Amino acid sequence: MTTNPRSRAVIVGVQLKGVSDAEHESSLDELARLANTLGLEVVARITQKRDSIATAAVVGEGKLREIAALTGGPGAVPAHHARHQKKDDDEKDAKDETPAPVAIAEAKRASVVLVNHDISPRRTRNLELATAAKVLDRTAVILSIFQRHARTREARLQVEIARLSYEAPRLRETGGDDRHGGGIGGKGAGESALQLDRRKIRDRVAELRQELDLIVQEAGTRRQRRAAHDTVALVGYTNAGKSSLMRALTGGDVLVADQLFATLDTTVRALHPESHPRILVSDTVGFIRSLPHDLVASFRSTLEEAREASLLVHVVDAADPAHEAQLEVTRDVLADIGAGTTPTLVLLNKIDRVDEARREELRVLHPDAIQLSAKSPADVAMLRERIISFFEQDMVEEEVVVPFREQRLVAEIHAACRVLSESYDESGTRLRLRARPEVIARLRAEV
Repeated sequence: MTTNPRSRAVIVGVQLKGVSDAEHESSLDELARLANTLGLEVVARITQKRDSIATAAVVGEGKLREIAALTGGPGAVPAHHARHQKKDDDEKDAKDETPAPVAIAEAKRASVVLVNHDISPRRTRNLELATAAKVLDRTAVILSIFQRHARTREARLQVEIARLSYEAPRLRETGGDDRHGGGIGGKGAGESALQLDRRKIRDRVAELRQELDLIVQEAGTRRQRRAAHDTVALVGYTNAGKSSLMRALTGGDVLVADQLFATLDTTVRALHPESHPRILVSDTVGFIRSLPHDLVASFRSTLEEAREASLLVHVVDAADPAHEAQLEVTRDVLADIGAGTTPTLVLLNKIDRVDEARREELRVLHPDAIQLSAKSPADVAMLRERIISFFEQDMVEEEVVVPFREQRLVAEIHAACRVLSESYDESGTRLRLRARPEVIARLRAEV
């Protein structure tokens, strides 16, 4: 699923019944951004309104010719490949009956067709035959981006599992009815080439899952060690500005790029300037509409950071016209992973790109949301105080006396509580502190 960085691409979308023009255009815009992230140049959009996706090649015959004129293909599915096409696919609407545009010069042809839907292997093959171009459906595009951006071993394993799961049903026989004998000590006697390839993929996925399970166990152990700390997870749609906010809140060296899915690996840093008690902030993988189920399943361990967090900061790109739909997508994914009831601060980021009239509209739509820009130090400082205030709301003020023989506990108290005052007398170190009741109870038990 790799592509030439300078390849030209045509986007193909079917506006199904019940989908508004605005929703359809927003979805196509998003696919265009995904294409740009892959380094593709989108040269055209071919869209069609239909009750359902055409059985043979996604769109009707007229639209198929339009695509082929841009890619240099024959513009039709060979008869023996299209024999299962439904009758209604042969009925062309008014747009389909318009002559196909004159084919463009070879140097300007598109070599990739991006389909804004998940399509079957047969439709993919038919569309490739009709257009003479590489065809990627929406899931294939997202998988390609994930594969390119995966940096850690865990992320690479997760993406590889999802990729193989996607490709397994799309394998095609390349030869005749060849059979592979088992031989002495061999396996799979009588298997066809296709069956053998699919079994190899199943075996490889099982091997990858075993390796991933070990990494997940190690990650779980690290989360357990962090359990004593207050934790915040930044969640939201891809490219909403989570990594920029992460860098601003923690001062950490976090990758920031104006790309979809620039961050696939979970990063954990302490809030900076450091608070007492310490608060840890994690940056998580971004979401997108129709995120492939295999990717959600593979990245479930990464998303555990969000499920285990004490507070979620839901980052939204306030300047994106589709931000309402993006809000819902993120909420749906959070509910799916068991984080739907976690306390959440909604953050309308990139507010510096929004005029005052729109800001007022957003205040009415989201009265409890925080409007800010991750580029504004004052806004980030305000958010930091809101986060600290959230964790302090259940704190109580107490005095604890630590005997001199237990002075080792003083450092632990400074790490786990906000120390308001510290003095010494004949009984030991006297500390006035604020902390949650369960923390104070544990400390009293130790002294």
